[in-house]
Amino acid sequence: MRPVTAVRRAVIVVAATALCVGAASPGPSTASSAGVGATNTPAAAAATPAAGGLQVRPAADPDPDGAATSVSAIVDAAAARAAAVTSAPNASAAAPDDSADGTPGASPAAPATDPTVATRTPASTPVPISTPNGRLMSYIVNAKVSNPAQTQRVSAAVSRAGGVVVQAWPQIGVVIAHSRNGSFRADVVSQGGKAIASVGATRSVAVSEGTPTGVASPDGSPSPADVAGSDDATDPSENGSAVPANPADSPKSTNATANPTTNPTTRPTVATPLLGRADPDPDPLETDQWDLSMIKADQAHQVTDGSRRVVVGVLDSGIDADHPDLVANLDVADSVNCSDAGRPDRSATGWQPTTSDHGTHVAGTIAAARNGVGIVGVAPAVRIASVKVVNDAGYIYPEYAVCGFVWAGLRGMDVTNSSYYIDPFQFYCSDQPDQAAAKEAVRRAVAWSTSRGVVHAAAAGNSGYDLANKSSDNTSPDDGTPVRRAINNGCQDIPTELPGVVTVSSLAQVGNTLDSSFSGFSNRGLGKIDVAAPGSAILSTILLDDGYGLKSGTSMATPHVAGVLALMKSRHPGWKPAQLVARLLAQADPKACPSSRDAPCVGTTARNSYFGHGVVDALAAVR
Repeated sequence: MRPVTAVRRAVIVVAATALCVGAASPGPSTASSAGVGATNTPAAAAATPAAGGLQVRPAADPDPDGAATSVSAIVDAAAARAAAVTSAPNASAAAPDDSADGTPGASPAAPATDPTVATRTPASTPVPISTPNGRLMSYIVNAKVSNPAQTQRVSAAVSRAGGVVVQAWPQIGVVIAHSRNGSFRADVVSQGGKAIASVGATRSVAVSEGTPTGVASPDGSPSPADVAGSDDATDPSENGSAVPANPADSPKSTNATANPTTNPTTRPTVATPLLGRADPDPDPLETDQWDLSMIKADQAHQVTDGSRRVVVGVLDSGIDADHPDLVANLDVADSVNCSDAGRPDRSATGWQPTTSDHGTHVAGTIAAARNGVGIVGVAPAVRIASVKVVNDAGYIYPEYAVCGFVWAGLRGMDVTNSSYYIDPFQFYCSDQPDQAAAKEAVRRAVAWSTSRGVVHAAAAGNSGYDLANKSSDNTSPDDGTPVRRAINNGCQDIPTELPGVVTVSSLAQVGNTLDSSFSGFSNRGLGKIDVAAPGSAILSTILLDDGYGLKSGTSMATPHVAGVLALMKSRHPGWKPAQLVARLLAQADPKACPSSRDAPCVGTTARNSYFGHGVVDALAAVR
């Protein structure tokens, strides 16, 4: 999901970069929902996107001029071992690359030194980010070597350059800094020397949330580096603990426009696995969930509803803490707010939604409990943790995402769901220093959490864009004044196009059947899309009256895949991310390109630009 001011980015509009599609409404990132029984017409793919970034991105894929980076490429490279379900090497779990991604030059306009992009593809249009003296700006500074000592060196350089360390992640060699020094980028490189790989501003506007409480103001003396989040910084006993007591009621969004069904009043009991039960009783609205039948989740539930040991991190706008269909499965101990400048906020209510119910809708699709109330999720017995990465204005900045992915790894989560693209750029270009530094930090965070056993699913985006053939973008930066720019295939939608991330496109129901068609708003791309899942008019949980509503978007397709991965992990707890992904793709139901289509569908039935390897299959996942 992602912040989309008024449906930012094609049809996805739910507060915060969410990748869902709904009726556009004025104001930042407010995804509208249609009530049960109402119709929801996704915005046309060509609709003028609003500022903000909630676009779904495709999973990383091999750059035509570079190394293979997509999940599909990783799987293809190790197909034989993966198919045998032996201990396939975890390609995504490799330690982060310590090399620089772009040149941390003294000038923001200095070209990056990515030889692949520079010599084999046309350069992208520069989009300089202005950092005048006195304006509080946020920066990412990447160390050349990812370890505590080098991260401390970078942190010290930040202080000497007139900045303040907001958060340091020694696991990946990334430091988040604030500064009012207009020449901070050049100064920190001068101060840090060979310790620094790259530095870049993370937004085109001033920091709206200010510097978090407890961190010295950039106007005063910088505080020592906060090297937080080491392996010893968390309490392992909280991970995998019993479901905590219900938290206090969370504030309700005033932006919800759905007409929910009657609000259930009974509190659900804790969901339990079904193993051995042949015919689980349906919840009241389960018969309306055509999407579960389309991916065979209803059949999978005859085998299992999932394991309580499995945790899915919902990187989104927060999860309603008292929704009757979610409370039993909500993992409060592992929930966190990352939208306060990218620093983990463990406060009791920080991770709860404020301006958007996008995360609540996503959470319901993944794990609404089987409890005799409302709907049922794809994996109704697994636990869900709220990892809030969307701020009140609906933006998901790089530092928020870095915090979310590293947190998932630190807490030992099994799966993450990312239904958004990272602001302020729809595509981050490796030949632009600011964008390259931000992309590298997020890449490191994803790779490190994967190495800790976390598997990631992300939305392909709702711009009707061919991710395999990029040429232009007129929506970025979406937090300021967008410019029309030329881009190349070294420009990526993140986190979707990062290595090891499963990229999900969207399907629509055909009539009242279980047949499907490609959702017109969905991004596509041969070698970019890994699997497809239902994403148009999906019924799930919303904030208003703890009810239920319909939303559309690749944001809604992705949680189906996250839920299937959670079921698979429940049945095969020893499988690593690469094995899970390989089996997910191998078990998908192949779907051929349609004979008539508005946008070109290329490839074979086994793998094409619309559906990737096919429609995700929940039943196969639990066998």
